[in-house]
Formats: sequence, structure tokens, C-alpha cells
Amino acid sequence: MFDFGSLELAAWQWGLLGLCAFLVGVSKTGMPGVGILVVLIAALVVPAKASVGLVLPLLIFADIFAAAWYHRKAQWRHIFRLLGFAFIGIVVAAGTLEKINDRQLKPIIGLIVLALLAVSTWNNYRKSAHLRYDHDSGARQWIFAIIFGFFAGYTTMMANAAGPIMIIYLLAVGLPKFEFVGTMAWFFFIVNWLKVPFQSKLEMITAESLKLDGCLFPLVFIGAVCGILLVRHIPQKLFNAVVTVLAAGAAIWMLVSYFILPVS
Repeated sequence: MFDFGSLELAAWQWGLLGLCAFLVGVSKTGMPGVGILVVLIAALVVPAKASVGLVLPLLIFADIFAAAWYHRKAQWRHIFRLLGFAFIGIVVAAGTLEKINDRQLKPIIGLIVLALLAVSTWNNYRKSAHLRYDHDSGARQWIFAIIFGFFAGYTTMMANAAGPIMIIYLLAVGLPKFEFVGTMAWFFFIVNWLKVPFQSKLEMITAESLKLDGCLFPLVFIGAVCGILLVRHIPQKLFNAVVTVLAAGAAIWMLVSYFILPVS
């Protein structure tokens, strides 16, 4: 367990955690892709397991705004189709977290992020090549749901990093923009609450981490409002390129640091 109560955060650490809180809000209400940076920044400021537990309440707080804002747009048939398999992924990931330490988790987070970036790149190719999800095949629908539901649950429990997986799934099933955002908001509102008992048992969420979250909640709210207001004005291609480069760089650093930094 990482004791936040005994940690004296430097100004730069407070600044980065504040940025994480702000980006959590932005990612939930306007720009889902930015959420991947939160995973990486938090893990660079505090130990990896503690960072996952610290970020989860911020995500749940932001989920409230996103789910309320888009509450009429959720497509529940997709949510129900994924939830069971996502829960299985959460349970499997909880078992994994019991067996690894902070030093081992950091490169795992880096690998997850790089893998998701690779999948996102593939998805961009798929869209440009006009590859389509087969809506007419019931078997393919369920195979698709099993794979994406499980890995969404697994990656969100391991690193709060399931956003790109859900983005790819919802794009593939062809949801319009507002239904897309609403479905994603409600899926994570439910899934993030399912993770709380597991992360509490693993002492990733503690009374001290919740106190720190309380200091960061106002920035989540500000980020949520800005996400709604700014999404219409930022060139999406430029934004995606910057986020991708930053996320890839941070993920590579987490992998490299595992081999070059001394064991603490």
C-alpha cells in the first residue's frame, strides 16, 4: 500500500496530478482519446498501483457528468452485451494485480498503452479502407462482444486504460456521434463502480488516496465543462496526433525506465 498521508508532494507533482484531473473531465465529456495520457502521467508521479487507485474516483466523478449530459443517448443493447465479459476481465485482472508489484506493473501499463495505440492505428486504417463490422451475423456480434468486453474489463482494471478499446468497438458497430458518447459514458459509469470493491480490497483505494482525490475533484469538473465547450473548436487531427505522440513517448519511457532505473 502507498501512504499518501506520508507523501509530501512537490509543486510539479501537484501540477501533474491537477493536469490528470482536468484531462479526466475533458476525456469524459468531449475528447475520449485524451484519457490515455491520464494513465501515463499519474503513473509517473506516484507508484503504479497507487496511481490506478487514485485515478479511479476521479473517473467515477467525471462519469456522473458525462452520464447525466448524455443520459438519453445510451444504446443499452451494446452495454448489456459487453458488461458480463467486462466483469470477467475485471476479475482476471484483479488476480493479476495480486501477484505483481509496482515495479512490474509500470512496464505492463506501458505495454498496454502501446498495444492500444497500435490497435487505434489499425482502426484508422480500417476506417480508411471501409472495413465494416458485420451487423447481420449474430455469431460475429457475440464474438466481437466477448473479445472487446473482456479486454475492456481487463485493461480498465489493470490501468484504467480501456477507453481506446471502447472507442474502436463503438466505431465498428456504427453508432452516431451522440449515441457513441452516451453509450461509452454509461458503460464506464457502471464498469468503474464494479472495480471499486476489487481495488479497495487490494488497497489501491484508501482513505488517504480519497482525500487527495477530494482536492482534485474541482479540476475534474472544470475539465468536464471545458470538454463540452472546446471539442468543437480544436482541430481533431492535430489533437489526435499530439496525444498519440505524447502517449507513445510516455509509454516507451515506462518500459525503458524498468530496465535502467535502480530497484527501489
